[in-house]
Amino acid sequence: MRIAMIGTGYVGLVSGICFSDFGHDVVCVDKNADKILQLKAGHVPIYEPGLEGLMQKSVSAGRLSFTTDLTAAVANADAVFIAVGTPSRRGDGHADLTYVMEAACDIARAITKYTVVVTKSTVPVGTNQQVKKTILRENPKATFDVASNPEFLREGAAIDDFMRPDRVVVGVENDRASEVMAEIYRPLYLRDFPVLTTDLESAEMIKYAANAFLATKITFINEIAGICERVGADVKEVSRGIGLDGRIGNKFLHAGPGYGGSCFPKDTAALARIGQEHAYPMQITETVMRVNEEVKHRMVNKLRNALGGSFNGNLVTVLGVTFKPNTDDMRDAPSLTIVPALIGAGASVRVVDPQGRSEGENLLPGVKWFDNPYDAALGSNLIVLLTEWNEFRALDLERLAKNMATPRLADLRNVYSAKAAELSGFETYVAVGR
Repeated sequence: MRIAMIGTGYVGLVSGICFSDFGHDVVCVDKNADKILQLKAGHVPIYEPGLEGLMQKSVSAGRLSFTTDLTAAVANADAVFIAVGTPSRRGDGHADLTYVMEAACDIARAITKYTVVVTKSTVPVGTNQQVKKTILRENPKATFDVASNPEFLREGAAIDDFMRPDRVVVGVENDRASEVMAEIYRPLYLRDFPVLTTDLESAEMIKYAANAFLATKITFINEIAGICERVGADVKEVSRGIGLDGRIGNKFLHAGPGYGGSCFPKDTAALARIGQEHAYPMQITETVMRVNEEVKHRMVNKLRNALGGSFNGNLVTVLGVTFKPNTDDMRDAPSLTIVPALIGAGASVRVVDPQGRSEGENLLPGVKWFDNPYDAALGSNLIVLLTEWNEFRALDLERLAKNMATPRLADLRNVYSAKAAELSGFETYVAVGR
C-alpha cells in the first residue's frame, strides 16, 4: 500500500516508520522544512528508543521518504493519515482542531483517485464527520472515505506498542474503507493481534475513554497513597494486593507525583469538555483532573517538610524532570509544577536528566544542569527522585549521602526503601504512600 503520513510529530513519525517496516511505501509530510531536512539526513528529532535505526533501515530499503510536498504525496496514496497536533484549546480545554482541518483542506485539493483519509490524531467525537464535510466542500468531486484510527502508543515503548499492540481500533463507514484498512494492518492480522473494526464515533470515543480510565487509575492510587501515609499502610503493598485481582490488574497502580505527558492531561480535559457540550458532565474525569493537580502540590509540601519547613537557602538536587523515563517529553510533567515551586520559595536547584535538558533548559529557567547525580549531590540538602530513569534505580546511596551537606532523600517514585536509605547514611527518607 502507498501511504502518506501528514505530520511528523511523535505519532506521525512513529506510525510512518513502523508502517514502512511492515513493507508499505510511506511518505511522511511536514510543513517544517528544517525537520524534513533533519529526517532526510537520518536524524530523528525526538527521543524514542530504536526509532532512528528503524527509520534508517526503511529509508535504505526505499520504502520511506520525507517531503514538504503534500500534493505529490497525497496524489499517489491509497491512504492518507492525518497525524497533526490537537493541543488543548486555551480557555475551554477542548481539542484544537485547527491543524486537522487545515490538513483536510490540503488533502482535498490533492486527491486524484479513491483515497481513504484516516484520522490518527486524537480528536473529539464527530471530528471525522467534520473532516468528511471539509473535503467535500473543498473538492465536491473527490472520491474518498474517512476512517478513524486512534493511536495507543506509550512514549519510550512506542515501537513495541505499534508492532505488538493490545489492539488496533479502526472506525469506518463502509466495506471499501474497511478493506483498505485491513490491508494496511494485514501484518498484524497474520500475527493474531486483535483489530477492532467499528463505527467512526465509537472509535473516536474509545481513545478518550481509555486514556481517562488510565488517568483515573493513577489518580486513585495516588489518593490511596495519601491515606496510607496517615494510617501507617504501605501503598506498594496495597497496590500489589489489589492488582492481583484480575478485574483490576496491576498496571498504572504505582503511586507518584501525578500524571503528565502529551496525552492524559490533554485528553481528560477534552473529554470533560465533550461532556459539558452535551449537557452530560463527566464528573469522575473532572475530579481526576483536579486531584491530579492537588497531588503535585502535595509533593511540594512533602519536600518542604523534609527540609524542616522551608526551601529558602537550601540546595536541592532533582533527578529526572521528563514526565516519564525513556522520553525527552516535558509536556505537563510534574517537574513543571514542583521545580518552579522550589525556586520560587528560595531554593537553589540542580537537575540531572538523561534526555530532558534540550526541552528543560527553556521550561525550567534558573536551574543548573549536571551530567551525573554524584556531582549534582555535592553539598546538597535534599535529593528528589522525580523520574524513575534506569540510571537512577541502582544509585550508590552511601556515596550520595556522603557528598551531601544534609543527607535527605525524597523518593517520589518509591524506588528505594527506608531501610536502604538509613543504612546508607540518609538522616531523612521520604516516599509516597509509605
